[in-house]
Amino acid sequence: QVTLVESGGGLVQDGGSLRLSCEASGRTINTYAMGWWRQAPGKARELVAGIVWSSTGTYYAESVKGRFTISRDNAKNTVYLQMNSLKPEDTAVYYCAARPRVGSNYDYWGQGTQVTVSS
Repeated sequence: QVTLVESGGGLVQDGGSLRLSCEASGRTINTYAMGWWRQAPGKARELVAGIVWSSTGTYYAESVKGRFTISRDNAKNTVYLQMNSLKPEDTAVYYCAARPRVGSNYDYWGQGTQVTVSS
């Protein structure tokens, strides 16, 4: 069993930055592919960024390319999402998720952290 806890959300102005963290406990996530998802009110949950266990491969949604960076520190069992040039449309609850490998389902989810970008 893996428990994921996100932190780092908050209120920021248009153009600002935030760094989200996702700390895993229960077992190591070193071999897991990790993802950051988000869900805005009235919208479906969407995958924002993903990273393979070795950090050699990443994925970004078109809407965040060039602004967000996903990274991981396997020694700390932690995944990060650096968000720069934030826009009001980035406002959402952000979730961290883990899956055994790319292509499998995300088995484990955090409780989410709210990110609000004011205009």
